Amino acid sequence: MNKIRIAVQKSGRLHDDSLRLLKDAGISVDNGREQLKAASSNFPLEVFYLRNGDIPQYLRDGVVDVAIIGENVLIEKGDDIKMAEKLGFSKCRVSLAVPKSVKYNGVQDLQGARIATSYPNTVKDYLSKKGITADLHIINGSVEIAPNIGLADAICDIVSSGSTLFKNNLKEVEVMLKSEAVLAVSPKISSERNEILEKLQFRIKAVLRARNSKYILMNVPNSKLDAVVKLLPGMRSPTVLPLAEEGWSSLHTVISEERFWEVIDELKQNGAEGILVAPIEKMVL
Repeated sequence: MNKIRIAVQKSGRLHDDSLRLLKDAGISVDNGREQLKAASSNFPLEVFYLRNGDIPQYLRDGVVDVAIIGENVLIEKGDDIKMAEKLGFSKCRVSLAVPKSVKYNGVQDLQGARIATSYPNTVKDYLSKKGITADLHIINGSVEIAPNIGLADAICDIVSSGSTLFKNNLKEVEVMLKSEAVLAVSPKISSERNEILEKLQFRIKAVLRARNSKYILMNVPNSKLDAVVKLLPGMRSPTVLPLAEEGWSSLHTVISEERFWEVIDELKQNGAEGILVAPIEKMVL
């Protein structure tokens, strides 16, 4: 049976979240952290555990068909590779940082500066658009120490919380791009495996919709139903059921979590009571 080959990071921040996504999509994979690959027992899929920086080349060569990879790595090493889906986790920024003691007035201050980075292509593209020329020092690994040992005037690296920069007496001064995990597709994927990819994407989209949505229930006075329904459009329209108490109804709907917090005060102002919010496991449209 034909199987689709998917690459995930062998270790690091993307590894666990990638396997959790596959699990939530109903795909069982034996723990292969110490192996090169592992097969799913219930879906035509093989997982390849690879170094993050090597994945774009494996995609390009057709060794793997798809990959869960950081968008920042794809931009740096695989801008010719198609991105099929943004996955919404492992969010970070690719930023420039300088020592806290340095007064920073703008990107023009980086003219002629020495910049340590693992993302030379990203830095070059960003600075060239700003008309800035800098001396890049390519470092594989921790770049935060470069200014402290006199190797560089600034660094470019991924930033999540900013705690690593803080510990190394650095400050973030330029955000070059924002990144998250993405599903990337090999240009050499076969038509048979592309059909399996479509099934995989269907499952992934159902999981991602559920993660970004909440199922909410509330009791609403009948006189306020129209106003509340306008606040909560739902997937198509809310479900309204009569309560035992005359003049009241129970309203059920699905809404994005972000949207819910925007309208919670308006719901209460329109008499909504007993508001319950529940997670959704899968959401198929």
